[in-house]
Amino acid sequence: MTTTLVALPDLLDPMYWLGANGVFGHAVLPGILLIVFIETGLLFPLLPGESLLFTGGLLAASANPPVSIEVLAVCVAVVAVLGDQTGYFIGRRIGPALFKKEDSRFFKKHYVTESHAFFEKYGPMAIILARFMPFVRTFTPVVAGVSYMRYPLFLGFDIVGGIAWGAGATLAGYFLGNVGFVHQNLEKIILGILFVSMLPAFISAGRVWLNRRRGAAAAAEPDERLPVAE
Repeated sequence: MTTTLVALPDLLDPMYWLGANGVFGHAVLPGILLIVFIETGLLFPLLPGESLLFTGGLLAASANPPVSIEVLAVCVAVVAVLGDQTGYFIGRRIGPALFKKEDSRFFKKHYVTESHAFFEKYGPMAIILARFMPFVRTFTPVVAGVSYMRYPLFLGFDIVGGIAWGAGATLAGYFLGNVGFVHQNLEKIILGILFVSMLPAFISAGRVWLNRRRGAAAAAEPDERLPVAE
């Protein structure tokens, strides 16, 4: 996981997408909505999440905002919910095949298995909690679909999560947009948000590495139960 992240730093940088010379340039609203939908609905987790929404809120608070905060917050929340609905029905349709899918540069099987473990641990509340966890938020709706979670229950929790994450992160950026300290340290703040949001992924990768090391060490140790030839 970490190797992929290092290889694709630009994709996780919100200014790569929304900056003056970014991919979307001045088309801030369509750019944010497209990225949110791809990350939540099309099983592509290597995109900025909270940092993107926070940056969108900051831009909405500028002197000449490319989009009003009211439109931005509402649209992001709606698209976040629509993306999860897409993921849910992908899970209902082809989800089981994901557990057999081979690893590729952009897809790792443990993304799905870790999301499944998270879903099993927290139940319906995972739909809300997963919103704030990169990678997990991409695949938890799929796992819900694979598990045939009752759709009205999924929809209800997903609406709450979509509003809390989508509108919440953009409003946070908006209300901090006029704070002098934020303007003076914008790059550091965005990097900090990105780091905090990616922390669960780094911890998970560290656990996988430690487990592999322990497994290799255990395999290398001689079995004391076996008789030793004299």
